[in-house]
Amino acid sequence: MKSNAEALPFGLIADVGGTNTRFATIDEHGAMSRTRVQATDDHGSLAAAIRAYIGDLGLAAAPRHAALAVASPVIGDSVTFTNHPWSFRISELREAFAFERLEVVNDFTANALALPHLKLADRFAVGGGEGVEDAPRGVLGPGTGLGASGLIRTRTRWVPLPGEGGHVTMAPADGRESEVLSRMRRRFGHVSAERVLSGQGLVNLYGALAEIAGVPAEQYSPPQITDRRLREREPLCQEAFEMFCGMLGTVAGNLALTWGARGGIYIAGGIVPRLGADFAATSFRSRFEDKGRFRAYLEAIPTFVVTNPVPAFLGLAALLRGEG
Repeated sequence: MKSNAEALPFGLIADVGGTNTRFATIDEHGAMSRTRVQATDDHGSLAAAIRAYIGDLGLAAAPRHAALAVASPVIGDSVTFTNHPWSFRISELREAFAFERLEVVNDFTANALALPHLKLADRFAVGGGEGVEDAPRGVLGPGTGLGASGLIRTRTRWVPLPGEGGHVTMAPADGRESEVLSRMRRRFGHVSAERVLSGQGLVNLYGALAEIAGVPAEQYSPPQITDRRLREREPLCQEAFEMFCGMLGTVAGNLALTWGARGGIYIAGGIVPRLGADFAATSFRSRFEDKGRFRAYLEAIPTFVVTNPVPAFLGLAALLRGEG
């Protein structure tokens, strides 16, 4: 008979966002199983969510190894989520579950580590060239918030570049965007890219456009604003959607120039992958390339939409296998 320790999976991985927390286990080769999704608000803490997952699997204890992707900066032992009230200490979490190894990284650090492991079916291209194989890559993702990261190649492995690029100052590209951002500055003070490029960002854009038009804003949700049927009869939703995609192109182009990401820019997160062909038909790619004298530089860089539902799992599995 196997002992409890021998019967346990090799590792536990989790992608912990402001809206959903996704769990899976992996074996020594990185193969995933036992995937579960929980609403983050269903539990009072990350530890409670992990206990619920372990209990749901009927395991006697937690696996010995764990890697967590969290929607927050990871600086030191204390972690506080950006768009959710959870906080925790890494050392206390390790002790509570007797993890021999616990890796905690920003969610877009995990997404960056996933990029070399994406299959052709995990992405689709939106313009650009082929990309330079070992050149830096960037990843950007609107969801509950806006995550960003990069990936560079050393002689032996890919190394992620953690950062909080979602909170850079959003710059307008034309007079209409200047007007919208001016309205938003009155409300927020600093208008970051996340204030417009996220679920709430879609609502913020629509609300600002309604204010400019002098009409009451409807209580539309982000999925409603991006829904083609509503956009066809609500011009302000259509404009908010198009502005969102154009602004995302601007920020993605900025990221490509900053990282020198000639290996490609990848768009992940919970919003864009659901848009499909509607996204490809927007101004995203033209705005990505619209950098004056560096247009030709950006024209050669491919942009991809990540369709794998949980790319962070690929990155976390690579991290536990010592590949990141």
